[in-house]
Amino acid sequence: MADSHPHAAGHPHAAGGHPHAAFAPNADYVYEHPRRVYWELTRACGLACAHCRAEALHHRLPDELTREESFAVLDALAAATPKPVVILTGGDPLERPDFWEILAHARELGLHTDVAPSATPKLTREAVMRLKEAGVGAMSLSLDGATAETHDALRGIDGCFERTMASAKDIADAGIPLQVNTLVTADTLPEMAAIAGVAEQMKARRWSLFFLVTTGRGATLPQITPEQTDELLAWTLEETDRRPYVIATTEAPFARRLVLEKKAAAGGRPRVAGAGMRDGNGIMFLSYKGEVMPSGFLPMVAGNVREQDPIAIYQRSELFTRLRDVDAFGGRCGRCEHRRICGGSRGRAYAATGDVMAEDPLCTYQPKGA
Repeated sequence: MADSHPHAAGHPHAAGGHPHAAFAPNADYVYEHPRRVYWELTRACGLACAHCRAEALHHRLPDELTREESFAVLDALAAATPKPVVILTGGDPLERPDFWEILAHARELGLHTDVAPSATPKLTREAVMRLKEAGVGAMSLSLDGATAETHDALRGIDGCFERTMASAKDIADAGIPLQVNTLVTADTLPEMAAIAGVAEQMKARRWSLFFLVTTGRGATLPQITPEQTDELLAWTLEETDRRPYVIATTEAPFARRLVLEKKAAAGGRPRVAGAGMRDGNGIMFLSYKGEVMPSGFLPMVAGNVREQDPIAIYQRSELFTRLRDVDAFGGRCGRCEHRRICGGSRGRAYAATGDVMAEDPLCTYQPKGA
């Protein structure tokens, strides 16, 4: 099982295909540059998902970054060393008429660019093939039910399941790596095994489980318990040896501890993919109007690209630098011997307590000696 940190907007989104182990933080697992930038190009989306972080709309908003401003953002990101992976998301990025120009500029700058579209009529086979020609590194689709009945109920649009399956075939035919994203809530938990099978049918390269953070419309959905979280993560560790795809988690960095323990028990090397990467540490989120946040699940604004360089905000803002100080975390997270490779979900801590430095309430681990 690997750990990923995709972003949810409209519905949980992000493309995989880049193992975080390729990114080298310093010895304390501090990422001095953003490694993955999740960019909400627009909040416009044809879906009406019950858990939408962005509370997406059916129309574009007048204060979106312009084409020229978007190009300037990409120029700034491309100046970083190493260059970050950029994930174009939303809403639905295909809702922007200048999407193809923005994508082309990113690729011209040498930025590895992934795309996280919504499964709407805009995601045609022709659009998928055009994405392939444009050099997109990976794509993602969301799957929150193993049947049309359960998936469409969460998406708010009839026919979304069928369209998702058709888009998965198009993506496979195009040879674009596919990540399938599944929201983990009390409602979706009973279907996890069945969803895993459907993800395999979709020829996914990666299946990412998004552990609910109660922000946006997601605040109305039922969270699973810490005990259920442990059971699910233990199951994924077993499944990862049986499935043809990588299984990853989002907003559940404590999964890294389980991977570490499994490797240690087997006498393996104590390395964990994505170690230390979390909200504000290796991860940066850009809103449709240029706000810079630690992630889409942590709606705290550190600055705006209309006023400052995004890399400078990541490196020097008070919020981002504080989030990288694991010794300042509160509760069990601050005492935990795994705090550098994990650090807990800062978004969940904030949603649960209003304190971004508090402990992650979904983790059951009791630190040694605590």
